[in-house]
Amino acid sequence: MPPPERPGPRVAVLAGGFGAARLLDGLVRVCEPHAVTAVVNCGDDFVLHGLHISPDLDTVMYCLAGELNPETGWGLRDESWRALETLRQLGGKSWFGLGDRDLGTHMYRTQRLAEGATLSVVTAELSRRWGVEVRLLPVSDDPVPTRVTIDGGTGDRRGSDGEIGFQEYFVGLRHAVAVRAVRFAGADRARPAPGVLDAIVDAAAVIIAPSNPIVSIGPMLSLERVRRAVMQRREETVAISPIVAGAALRGPAGRLMVELGHEPSVVGVARLYAPVAGTLVIDEADAALAPAVESEGMRCIVTPAIMHTPTDAAALAQAALSAVGCAAPSHC
Repeated sequence: MPPPERPGPRVAVLAGGFGAARLLDGLVRVCEPHAVTAVVNCGDDFVLHGLHISPDLDTVMYCLAGELNPETGWGLRDESWRALETLRQLGGKSWFGLGDRDLGTHMYRTQRLAEGATLSVVTAELSRRWGVEVRLLPVSDDPVPTRVTIDGGTGDRRGSDGEIGFQEYFVGLRHAVAVRAVRFAGADRARPAPGVLDAIVDAAAVIIAPSNPIVSIGPMLSLERVRRAVMQRREETVAISPIVAGAALRGPAGRLMVELGHEPSVVGVARLYAPVAGTLVIDEADAALAPAVESEGMRCIVTPAIMHTPTDAAALAQAALSAVGCAAPSHC
């Protein structure tokens, strides 16, 4: 007798890197993992040493597999670095840290893409091999690389207008230079990957993870059909602010907001997300700003939003679900 069919995905999460990975790790503690679809940013993807690297997809996948490196927040645990050290000794490009185990993932992805498989198919294959039950989807099988225009720096891919690839800015230059503009190349032509729109339309709740709103969530919403699908589910969409007490918990989100003309606060986050999300979850440290968030046209939920532990992440995920009427695991 065949096993009963699992229900279709009921929670869709727009996911960037580490913050999204932590939230998803909490979400699967309050929802069945197979009921969750993570639509993941691929604007960070790039090619290095001939390998196709998908940083956000891998961070989410490794975290859900219980294999994320706890010391770095990216890459694999119990990692070794002999290949990178050899490359450094030989004078090659060693600014992007690729561990020996991690290299296997990128080599497999590159091989399969060269054989004609799409990024979404390869992601599904990798997820199965890592034992991940959450459905991981790149937002698009088409390239949508994030390009950053900087004021200074000496990146080796810098154009005459100061534009460089995102990873060179983020890792190579340690995001220590001012940014004048960000664009998502090819977004006007890119198509949502198979399953992305259905995951958003069919979900009981759509969660925008506490990821960088400019360079993690921004590339996904730059695809018109994805943005339109989320806008159509605005009342069921809840965003979690990555800004707490006026600063990003991790990465350059706060500084990027300032440099690109946005207020680096939960109010600034609300202004960015108000067109697509009906609710914003903010931390208790920003409780006094709740009325200002609501003046931007969003409901505001105040709850502990810093994920120190998996229990914290689960509580935050449940608060986000409850905000849109998905109050218990059986509802998801």
